[in-house]
Amino acid sequence: MSTISSSTPARGSDAELINALKAGDETAFVGLIHVHQAMLVRVAMTYVSSRAVAEEVVQETWLGVLKGLDRFERRSSLKTWIFRIAANIARTRALREGRCLPFCSLTGMDDERSVDPDRFFPPDHPRCPGHWARGPAAWETPEERLLSSETRDVILAAIEQLPPAQRLVVTLRDIQGWSAEETCHALELTDGNQRVLLHRGRSKLRAALERCLSRVEMAT
Repeated sequence: MSTISSSTPARGSDAELINALKAGDETAFVGLIHVHQAMLVRVAMTYVSSRAVAEEVVQETWLGVLKGLDRFERRSSLKTWIFRIAANIARTRALREGRCLPFCSLTGMDDERSVDPDRFFPPDHPRCPGHWARGPAAWETPEERLLSSETRDVILAAIEQLPPAQRLVVTLRDIQGWSAEETCHALELTDGNQRVLLHRGRSKLRAALERCLSRVEMAT
């Protein structure tokens, strides 16, 4: 699944940004907040009980960034380092609230199937004739149709309905354009867990898109 859109990246390399921040460049700091604030709140909301608490977590995150710049060892990108700080603060806050759960437990991974078995019924089955009987086919609609505003709205609405961890991983990978390595590092996920979360989230988005396109075809 290709990236839907991407935030405007902060200008300059990590080294340039870090030097600017250490020098007290307020413009560089405001630019960093502008790029990452909304997504940091979404990360925090995966762990804590309300948006208000999530915004407090993000405020603490930015303070932590400023205080921790001298200790940043550049083993990861500045972006993933910031998000990891946010996730750690959010987990600590959730633990204080008695709400802390392992990240992957937010997905129901123990009992959730990646794809509904009904999708694999044989072609003559009365309940679901032919659906996925020969495996998932590539989308056959024109590119313009897939990128239409209506389709985009359907995908974004479906993302909001995903379980929290799936929603976060899909958003980072497919909207923000993060790599698997960046996502794993920021959220402290194993590569296997990241792939499962991404696959399950994308499967649900495809199902939502199929329903939307079916309605369009029936109307034409």
